[in-house]
Amino acid sequence: MQKPFDFVIFGGAGDLALRKLIPAWYRAYREGQMPKGSRIFGTVRRTEQADGYREMVREAAYSYLRDDEIDNETWQEFEACIHGVFINITELDEHWESLAKTLNEGNEERVFYMATPPAVFSACCKNIHDAGMITPTSRVVVEKPLGYDAKSADSINADIAQYFEENAIFRIDHYLGKETVQNLLALRFTNCIFEHLWDSKSIDHVEISISETVGLETRAGFYDDAGALRDMVQNHLMQLLCLVAMEPPSKLNADSIRTEKLKVLDALRPLVGDDVAKNTVRGQYVAGEMGGKKVDGYLDELGKDSNTETFVAIRAHIDNWRWSNVPFYLRTGKRLKQRCAEIIIQYKTPTHHIYPDSAGAMIPNRLVIQLQPDERVQMIVTSNNLEKHDAELVPGVMDLGLTDRYEKFYSDAYKRLMLDAAANNPALFIHRNEVDAAWNWIDPIIEAWQRPENKPKPYESGSWGPKESEDLLRTDGSAWFNAGDNISGEC
Repeated sequence: MQKPFDFVIFGGAGDLALRKLIPAWYRAYREGQMPKGSRIFGTVRRTEQADGYREMVREAAYSYLRDDEIDNETWQEFEACIHGVFINITELDEHWESLAKTLNEGNEERVFYMATPPAVFSACCKNIHDAGMITPTSRVVVEKPLGYDAKSADSINADIAQYFEENAIFRIDHYLGKETVQNLLALRFTNCIFEHLWDSKSIDHVEISISETVGLETRAGFYDDAGALRDMVQNHLMQLLCLVAMEPPSKLNADSIRTEKLKVLDALRPLVGDDVAKNTVRGQYVAGEMGGKKVDGYLDELGKDSNTETFVAIRAHIDNWRWSNVPFYLRTGKRLKQRCAEIIIQYKTPTHHIYPDSAGAMIPNRLVIQLQPDERVQMIVTSNNLEKHDAELVPGVMDLGLTDRYEKFYSDAYKRLMLDAAANNPALFIHRNEVDAAWNWIDPIIEAWQRPENKPKPYESGSWGPKESEDLLRTDGSAWFNAGDNISGEC
């Protein structure tokens, strides 16, 4: 039985806390997964926010929860666990002493969640330590992006490590908490039909795409400094790549899984010098049409000139026996045609075609793992059209829709990850060595892109990105499988 815990959210009035963290904890409480006696503290920067914190989080949570989740009586019970705390995160004063006193009179199991910019991680951890809040069973959860390059990431990690041991540092990537991502491990390692067909002998290529329809929204300041490569590729896409490509772990625990992921990162073929131009595409959206409405381009939204990329496509190779000569195509972007996150395993076509040409071309098998907006797994196979007398090859779909199959299923990645952090289960969190290895691969790409000639390619809002992205696959005889394509993948 899990012990009760105290969960302190630094940045408790921020968008992440109000939109994701508090609603996730309500779901956990509603499902009986939050031990009795647990408490949630949200730090705020104004005293009036602390006084009205419960009202603030209730109003926000009710706007983000589904109608069928809201139960006023349950919320009132849950609300009693929530406490607003006025604190200046970077200044150690009497308010820190007051919070420390409250915590030290409560639970020894503690989680400190940094829902703040990385720039204050160090000062916040120092004040947690100096105020005497860290117990032997305390943990700290830090959000991405962890730095802007290998050097800054190492500096942040070193600062946090002054106060927390590595096994108490939980670096979060919410994509790893998605149920379909976790189902990928079961799909791979418990089904012989897939594990025996999961290498270069059977697979032609792999696509991993995360597309967004939104523009800058409220993140202009952060995003223009970071760009899509730092914001999405260095963490989300590379973590998904690791789960697709890693060897079977000896056990389903944190150390074994992290060991295999790190081997993948170490085996990534470096992209340096001219290889960057040959294997990467960076783009920036211009004005276009989304959902029948005209939308501005990136520079119009930003209000100034910028070379920051809003789109990235990369052709990567993993130089080991399993994945020799299998390209991995990574893609992410804003203001794209549809919101979707998908992993596509594209199998090779049979070497011998026994059907006459009149039956049509053979369609390669595809395993489609959709992470959002729906969570489902599809296997695209070829069958004969039973409505025709003559042979006609047509695609068919074997579909495992998680939301359809499981009546009570509702995926909440943050709920899963926060419960794991509270239970001291680091399996779905990222080790420092993984962060270092990912940045070491990304940094040469960033360096090459900083040259004056490497400006981002324009692409129209509402499209699938720059045409150069299509060329990246076309030169290999392939094409992107875009969300909304028909099941054959033919646009």
